[in-house]
Amino acid sequence: MRKATSRKRRLTGWLLSLLVLAVYVSPQAQLLRSLPDTFSVSRTQTADLSLPYPFELTMTASSSTDEQLGSATATISLFGLLPIREVEVEIADDLRLYPGGQAVGVAMRTKGVLVVGTSDLSGALSPARMAGIKPGDVITEADGQPVNSTDDLTRKVAAYQGAPLPLTVLRGEDRLLLTLQARRDGQSGDFRIGAWVRDSTAGVGTLSFYGEIEPGKGAVYGALGHAITDADTQQILPVGEGEIMTADVVDVRKGQKGYPGELKGSFLRENRVLGTLTRNNPYGIYGRMTSPPAHPLYPDGLPIGRRSTVHEGAATILCTVDAGGMREYAVEIVEVSRKAGLSQRSMVIRVTDPELLEKTGGIVQGMSGSPILQDGRLIGAVTHVFVNDPTRGYGIFIENMLEAAG
Repeated sequence: MRKATSRKRRLTGWLLSLLVLAVYVSPQAQLLRSLPDTFSVSRTQTADLSLPYPFELTMTASSSTDEQLGSATATISLFGLLPIREVEVEIADDLRLYPGGQAVGVAMRTKGVLVVGTSDLSGALSPARMAGIKPGDVITEADGQPVNSTDDLTRKVAAYQGAPLPLTVLRGEDRLLLTLQARRDGQSGDFRIGAWVRDSTAGVGTLSFYGEIEPGKGAVYGALGHAITDADTQQILPVGEGEIMTADVVDVRKGQKGYPGELKGSFLRENRVLGTLTRNNPYGIYGRMTSPPAHPLYPDGLPIGRRSTVHEGAATILCTVDAGGMREYAVEIVEVSRKAGLSQRSMVIRVTDPELLEKTGGIVQGMSGSPILQDGRLIGAVTHVFVNDPTRGYGIFIENMLEAAG
């Protein structure tokens, strides 16, 4: 009798463990864990906070400085009986911005010089490698003096004539103090460090948004939806100084499965400066707009759409893919992520517009940053294309870009 009772207890324990595990890995529980602690919604929007059975959501408390603005606390419970977690819902006034869609050229000088590779000299090992310098490092100072260009570093190396040269090097978040001794190259006779370095970059992308976020503080902008990185090291380039300029699209290479397409643009010759570049991070490039352009499609701008209101279904993107200028093209949002925190992959979009598919094959390089509109609001921007399906790509929430802009 005791053995039977013991077996029943063990069996019950196993069944309860399996039940807990099943609940933990269920789609409903995963959705619950992925919800952020705070939702933000404009007062003229309705947030979609519906949850699957057996979870229920009720508004339990609120506070407000007027009848439309304020905050509320939403309680998530199991079967409406057992409280599990709370979510704060912040109700804010509408923020209006101009959606982008203009092709822009980006010219940037790095803060310091980026090491993209090391190489041995004729008759000597690479002094840079011997000093502990690696590809991806950024040399910011030489002998305590700022290094703002490759010319600065070359002059300092020549002045030291092979004597130990103190360097300040950034490696990710770490600041290193290294000592380098240049060697004479056996062929040229010049003192060299045995490293390939880069101090600038240029390319074409798409403006995502611009406008005043804080009244009286001037217009700001965001573009690309992802960082400018070095092609060889994939290092995010630190900004020394930079500008964005009006660009003309002169050619398009259509995207195909396995081969991302590309917009080719021209901008350096005309040098029509739109703004300064001050920030380059994983979620885009940002700065001050010195010459905000008139918007050809939305001259009064658009209200932003909060992440909690973005939903699957029809949407549009604004982009410039030929000499005809900015156009609005149909897309479909096929997936929305509600995970907390910043992400370049807030949503998955699919290009459905026959004209855009004919011109580009879908999303191509240079379209990164194209604003995404839904329900008359600016909700985000295109960030990346699926290499094996150019009709699909990722998008980032506009709220994420505004947060990344600081």
